[in-house]
Amino acid sequence: MAYDGRVLRRAIARFEEDRQERETRFQERRETIFRRQPRLRQIDAELRSTTSRIISSALRRGTDPMPALEVLRDENLSLQEEKRQLLEKMGLPQDCLENKPACALCGDSGYRGGEMCRCLRNYYAREQQKELSRMLDLGGQSFENFSLDWYSTETLYPLGISARKNMERVYGICREYAETFAAPGSGNLLLTGPPGLGKTFLSAAMAREVSGDGWSVVYDTAAHIFQRFEDRKFGREEGEEAEGDVNRVMTCDLLILDDLGTEMTTAFVQSALYQILNTRLMERRSTILSTNLKVVELAGRYGAQTASRIEGEYQILPFFGKDIRIQRKERE
Repeated sequence: MAYDGRVLRRAIARFEEDRQERETRFQERRETIFRRQPRLRQIDAELRSTTSRIISSALRRGTDPMPALEVLRDENLSLQEEKRQLLEKMGLPQDCLENKPACALCGDSGYRGGEMCRCLRNYYAREQQKELSRMLDLGGQSFENFSLDWYSTETLYPLGISARKNMERVYGICREYAETFAAPGSGNLLLTGPPGLGKTFLSAAMAREVSGDGWSVVYDTAAHIFQRFEDRKFGREEGEEAEGDVNRVMTCDLLILDDLGTEMTTAFVQSALYQILNTRLMERRSTILSTNLKVVELAGRYGAQTASRIEGEYQILPFFGKDIRIQRKERE
């Protein structure tokens, strides 16, 4: 699993803020209890200091520490019993003075066995969805909100299929793709067809589902991505921001490149697109392309080599029917 460094830094910062907030609340609750019953503070201090004191004494004298440890055990049991009785009289649970971690798997460290724990991955997923929400309506554009009612049931000739039937198939493929996403190896999709038929909607739904499972997702327009490649190459951006954006495009688990074909196509754009597609294919990183262009138009605009990579490595999902935006206006 690849992680977007910029998003990960925000996730870790939020993770640490919440951990510190829990620690502060615990200390405040602990102090409140101690003020109500000062003897509990004394017991707590004795329980924490007795072990080191007795062992240190035994080691300094060069004696066997086991007899001292047995005395310690008896003292601790007595203190624990006194503590239990005091808390019971106060109507408090026995573990109210224990600072238990929110995540039992990693102890609130965020990592387990050298890998990111699922608790920190959840923070990463939330921060990533915030990032995606800057461009997409993740709240409204979901699989649950997608409607087939906008697509006609009339069979189109010579296609031999209705727009509704076609979209049932496309919807099913997109949903299965998102729900079973597992990089590497999830494959690539090409969403092609005229504007206003749901390509961006289903792209957003897939981005929402995949990012919600913790995978790194970059969603952007082709024009903006190519601009960032130019900024990096020609030094138009100070600092490392452009370099970081390009790196995110190349290394994310899922890249969704929208509106391919609306940019001004130059030799540089052709080269950049081939670099993106070819590198991600070789590294088995998944990509979704969305375009108003027909498949046969790709070669003319981006070259036969790029078109061949798309036709050979991408599942092609055609969109057709009547523009949904126009239908909405007609119903107003």
